[in-house]
Amino acid sequence: MADRAELAAFLRARREALQPEDVGLPRGRRRRTGGLRREEVAALCDMSADYYTRLEQPHGPNPSEQMLGAIARGLHLSLEERDHLFQIAGYAVPRRVRRGDHINPGMMRILDRLEDTPAQVVNHLGETLKQTRPAVALLGDETAFTGLARSLHFRWFTDPASRLTHPSSDHAGHSRLLVADLHGAHARDGSDSRTAELVDALRTASPEFAALWTEHPVIGPYCAPKRLQHPQLGLLELHCQTLVDPDQAQRLQVFTAVPGTESHARLQLLSVLGGDTVQRYVESL
Repeated sequence: MADRAELAAFLRARREALQPEDVGLPRGRRRRTGGLRREEVAALCDMSADYYTRLEQPHGPNPSEQMLGAIARGLHLSLEERDHLFQIAGYAVPRRVRRGDHINPGMMRILDRLEDTPAQVVNHLGETLKQTRPAVALLGDETAFTGLARSLHFRWFTDPASRLTHPSSDHAGHSRLLVADLHGAHARDGSDSRTAELVDALRTASPEFAALWTEHPVIGPYCAPKRLQHPQLGLLELHCQTLVDPDQAQRLQVFTAVPGTESHARLQLLSVLGGDTVQRYVESL
């Protein structure tokens, strides 16, 4: 059973302990007290301010496991704090065996400081956990998928639309790269894992994947220099720098371009000015 009073007190204490600088927000001159405002936490957790406010009340609603996961990420909880959150909310503690869906607080703090840069956190299954706004503008909202389609690896081999972001001449190489990445994850996780389930599903759904899997490709690094075909800005030649959290099997990917190049100018436009201005820029060319 959920301990509503304890849950409300825990959320309130963690919110008040978290400073604006911890999540990449400006402190502002009018902020009279420490900690975050409830509406700021709600935005970080992708929920309404009214719902979050009621969660901090002893007789508030009982959040779902999915909602608790969003709260844990929004409040930058450690794994131990996340486990405690689930327990006082009346749920079993999530498995820690390379689940890969809880972002390390340190990695979250880095991502929060990259709000003007295309960056995202991806786990070992190719599931995108969080993106900056420029990353959404560059790649689309990759956090909106459900089921097996959460994995970029699965979408690449089963949904032709997922390949539109890459020039056709790069498809074969990208396919081998994704298969090699899954081979590495499968070797680490074993046959009784979510990785094995994903591999089995792909071998059934995609003859291309099944053929490549038998070749045992080994290619590194995973996030190598790549070309992306943006629907408005055209071809972008980018580098993807990667910060790896081995304990939680996650990568922080940051997309950059060589200064002085056309790709750099377009990436700056995408990151700073937003979609409407991008469209006006394209129309002026």
